[in-house]
Amino acid sequence: MRIVAALGGNALLRRGEPMTAAAQRANVREAVRALTPLALEHELVITHGNGPQVGLLALQASHFDDGEPMGLDVLGAETEGWIGYVIQQELGNVLPFEKPLATILTMVEVDPDDPAFSNPTKPIGPTYSEAEARRLAADRGWTIAPDESGWRRVVPSPLPMRIFEHRPIEWLLDKGTIVICAGGGGIPTMYKPDGTLGGAEVVIDKDRASSLLARQLDADCLVLATDVDGVFLDWGTEDQRMIERASPAVMRGLDLPVGSIGPKVEAACEFAEETGRLAVIGALGQLDEMVAGRAGTVIQG
Repeated sequence: MRIVAALGGNALLRRGEPMTAAAQRANVREAVRALTPLALEHELVITHGNGPQVGLLALQASHFDDGEPMGLDVLGAETEGWIGYVIQQELGNVLPFEKPLATILTMVEVDPDDPAFSNPTKPIGPTYSEAEARRLAADRGWTIAPDESGWRRVVPSPLPMRIFEHRPIEWLLDKGTIVICAGGGGIPTMYKPDGTLGGAEVVIDKDRASSLLARQLDADCLVLATDVDGVFLDWGTEDQRMIERASPAVMRGLDLPVGSIGPKVEAACEFAEETGRLAVIGALGQLDEMVAGRAGTVIQG
């Protein structure tokens, strides 16, 4: 079975944890324990989030006054290499030595006319108090929005249109390689009026990019791993209840938060509708059960 497994931000950094290399590596080791059964039995593509990391790099870059700060495309490429290296190394520590692993820097095309450019919704970077977030927004020209536990910077998140490296990714899979790619939704790029390809000052949603990649690779299953057991109705109330199985039509009819579970549901629905195959949203520690359709929220066309 060919599986695309998208690791949520909790695979690298949990809410409230310090952004240290040690904390992130410890979380990757935990993610690797969940990934290992899939890696041993299936063709596996691993994608991952980068919101906290790319936001931290952007914050660091903004403190330098010499020249123009690095764009989000370059920072996205940095995080793809950084996070991919850690995942690849930790997987290599538990898998048989002869199992090949590769991290691919992945460019993703977006449409410069996408309406998301005028409606930033993607949170990046650390969580702040409202007062601190408003001060930083005023100082740095940020757009900010409330998050689950505070306030964060938000940037545009246009839809991914094309993943340029899908062919070399497929070639590696055909040779038995576990591929780590499309980190943070991939490196955002778009064509300029003169026809050349350049970077875009956006962050692409990792789950939407993972869904597109899974369709381009003709994957059998898309798994969106997060820090909850599935998609819940009335989340955060005494009446909350998990959806165990539903069609894309039912899932699309739900009123879900735009900045958190909503994009995951949209991504899962896109894959299930186009392929008729299994898309599952659920907890990282249940990956093997999710692939079997016995855990998480299962969405199938």
